[in-house]
Amino acid sequence: VARVWSTLFWLIAGIALFDLMRRVTSPWAALIAMAYYFVLPFSVEVSRSFQPDPLMTSAFVLGIYFLYRWSEDHSPLLAGEGLGVRSTWKWALLAAAFLGFATLVKIVIAFMVGAAAIALVLFTLGKDFWRSKQVWAMAVIMVVPALLYYVLLNQGRSTEYFFAWSLALMKLITSTDFYTKWLAFLGVLFGLTIVFLGIAGALIAPSRMRWLLVSLWIGYVLYGLTLPFQMYTHSYYHIQLIPLIVLGLAIVLNPLTESVSSLGGVGRVGFIALVVVVIGYQAYAARSVLVAESFRHEPAFWSEVGEAVPVDGEVIALTQDYGYRLMLYGWRIVDLWPLATGLSETRNPGKNFAEDFADLTAGKDYFLVTAFGQLDKQPGLKTILDTYPIIVEGEGYILYDLR
Repeated sequence: VARVWSTLFWLIAGIALFDLMRRVTSPWAALIAMAYYFVLPFSVEVSRSFQPDPLMTSAFVLGIYFLYRWSEDHSPLLAGEGLGVRSTWKWALLAAAFLGFATLVKIVIAFMVGAAAIALVLFTLGKDFWRSKQVWAMAVIMVVPALLYYVLLNQGRSTEYFFAWSLALMKLITSTDFYTKWLAFLGVLFGLTIVFLGIAGALIAPSRMRWLLVSLWIGYVLYGLTLPFQMYTHSYYHIQLIPLIVLGLAIVLNPLTESVSSLGGVGRVGFIALVVVVIGYQAYAARSVLVAESFRHEPAFWSEVGEAVPVDGEVIALTQDYGYRLMLYGWRIVDLWPLATGLSETRNPGKNFAEDFADLTAGKDYFLVTAFGQLDKQPGLKTILDTYPIIVEGEGYILYDLR
């Protein structure tokens, strides 16, 4: 059900994205660019993902669409009088509502939301923007909900996230290795050639669209510099780049489609056949990614693990997904043993968690292992656990008695 909802939001955003492209390119260029939005394997995966980011991106696309319509239809009258200004209130309120909702869903989109709003307001109204009631209304609607939630209601969590994920890892941006990893990661997700074509499209777009796209790229870069570790490790932190690349791609494709439209029958048919083959291949690749791995065994496995874990003591676990699978299917809540990951190595280079075994397991009665790849990365922990008796061992899990 969650997957259906996520896909529905993604499709609705696709309609807005297509109409936005159609305003600056031919329908054919927009249609080909939309194929990238719909059949890119990464896009297909995230459109079915039950997490905040696809919803955030979908709301963001709708907000950008309405913001662009507001800029298109806005009258030079700023006093709030006249049919022109009154008719743009609907675009202003819709843009603010969706952009504010996107920011509320996940605050990281604020960089791109803010950049786009500033750029189009300045392009539309110039230095007299402050006289517009619509601008102030949009600012309040976009900012206040996220401000209340993240700063006032969840101040502790927001502060923890900022210090743990931004401030503590900011040193990464001083290394050239960070930028090469960032670009390489984008190449895996999107294809670097496509990324550069998307940037090129932003630079050659008509003026209003150019202001929008360039501002979005600036917002994306600032966002990446603020959360450097995620830029080359977390694919879903780049979901909002999909529509941005698609918009630039449509601009680049527009002269090509216009050129093809002037060709004779054979040339035009050949080009259409090529497009169909490329789209078909990408669609098949996307489907292959989805069917290559099955998770249907997960509920039964974690239910078995949950039944094997005693309820008469405290458990610490080296397990997957922060213990969420065990919580959902096995109905057991456990404390977590630290994982040996790129993040832990970046934060604590050379750290050996086994040295803190006594402190980390104080008050614990059992030690559960389901992530054996992680156990292999921590040989010191493995050596210590071998000194404790095994209560139960099954296919994919081991439970040690720490008493």
